[in-house]
Amino acid sequence: MKKLIKNGTIVTAADTFQADLLIEDGKISQIGTNISAIGAEIVDAKGCLVLPGGIDPHTHLDMPFGGTVTKDDFETGTIAAAFGGTTTVIDFCLTNKGEPLKNAIQTWHNKSKDKAVIDYGFHLMIAEINDDVLNELPYVINEEGITSFKVFMAYKNVFQADDETLFRTLVSAKEHGALVMVHAENGDVIDYLTKKAVAEGKTEPIYHALTRPPELEGEATGRAAKLTGLADSQLYVVHVSCADAVEKIAEARSKGFEVWGETCPQYLVLDQSYLEKPNFEGAKYVWSPPLREKWNQDVLWNALKSGQLQTIGSDQCSFDFKGQKDLGKDDFTKIPNGGPIIEDRVSILFSEGVKKGRINLNQFVDITSTRIAKLFGLFPQKGTIAVGSDADIVIFDPNIERVISAETHHMAVDYNAFEGMKVTGEPVSVLLRGEFVIRDKQFVGKPGSGQYLKRAKYSMYTPLNQNETLSI
Repeated sequence: MKKLIKNGTIVTAADTFQADLLIEDGKISQIGTNISAIGAEIVDAKGCLVLPGGIDPHTHLDMPFGGTVTKDDFETGTIAAAFGGTTTVIDFCLTNKGEPLKNAIQTWHNKSKDKAVIDYGFHLMIAEINDDVLNELPYVINEEGITSFKVFMAYKNVFQADDETLFRTLVSAKEHGALVMVHAENGDVIDYLTKKAVAEGKTEPIYHALTRPPELEGEATGRAAKLTGLADSQLYVVHVSCADAVEKIAEARSKGFEVWGETCPQYLVLDQSYLEKPNFEGAKYVWSPPLREKWNQDVLWNALKSGQLQTIGSDQCSFDFKGQKDLGKDDFTKIPNGGPIIEDRVSILFSEGVKKGRINLNQFVDITSTRIAKLFGLFPQKGTIAVGSDADIVIFDPNIERVISAETHHMAVDYNAFEGMKVTGEPVSVLLRGEFVIRDKQFVGKPGSGQYLKRAKYSMYTPLNQNETLSI
């Protein structure tokens, strides 16, 4: 059925205006005033913002880690994402050394099939580079539509790749039109520091942060950026948490390197002191990079405002406090890394960013949706409100106040990292390709209705001006 959204304020990365929006066959077919559409269902968005669906570029759903598996899978995770105003996620597909890449991709297709309630794509982890991997990359890009690769510079003896692997991945990505992503921490030094701490009996959650100091994130970010410049390639630094890393990204961009940066809501509103909570409660906040000293938050907000950081992901990686996080009760190195973030990503950025004057409405849309769509080969199908784009629409009430709590969230995990936080602004209804997934804050979607997205190559819709932040 056709739908006509009326009386709302449409917000894109470039413009804010009042208009009607007509949806036909899952696409936006008209934008204008006083649109007449016989037989269309009228959706009244009075008092609300009409936003392009959020895109979360950084999720870990149904992912094995540390002897357990993330609590949220592609069903519960995408339902929670939809409640939070996200209509597309890009999940990380883990690979195993010595096995064909297509095996790992098939595993992730099996995890997501008939479960996702919103659209989704995959990034692909690169753990090693050899002739077999290089020969598979054209298939991965052209047939599977996976045009972003992740290299871990941390988690020694688990995920960490060496610098040769990173550099050769950058060279290959340049050749094939892919974007390389890095988890930028110096895993070798972290490995030394963690072993030293445990040997000294320093096993509480706070030592997770103290053994992963910001200098090691800054060093790895700078190293990855320099290798990117040498390869004349393109780099996306995930979950930037501190001033040290922001500085290295800004320095690289000032030299003309194609380096992009993502931060996450947890780094914008939480700080290192949370890991010191008594009774092992600090384990709820163990993820990597760790939370930093509070003063880093202003640096991150300023970097988003100035365009030195361009996107916000959730790094959704949920583990129950009881039964999973407590695997590390006597040794912080055994606490599964990750937190439940996917549902509150958009609301926190709006409440703490737009409402408090740190960023404007158009930047908010750019950071949560448009820029991500451009960088990851989804624009203009996703990430904007334009004729011909998918009708992924969020009707967002900018004035609703609520308190974030595990009692009311829709994730499968037993705690919320932002418990008790008051936020202003909440999605009321969410449409995916013209069909309601959330309607009047009730789930009306269907598992399996989300489609796998084959993404375009990196260069296709990337802005030429790296400092541009408000274009569509």
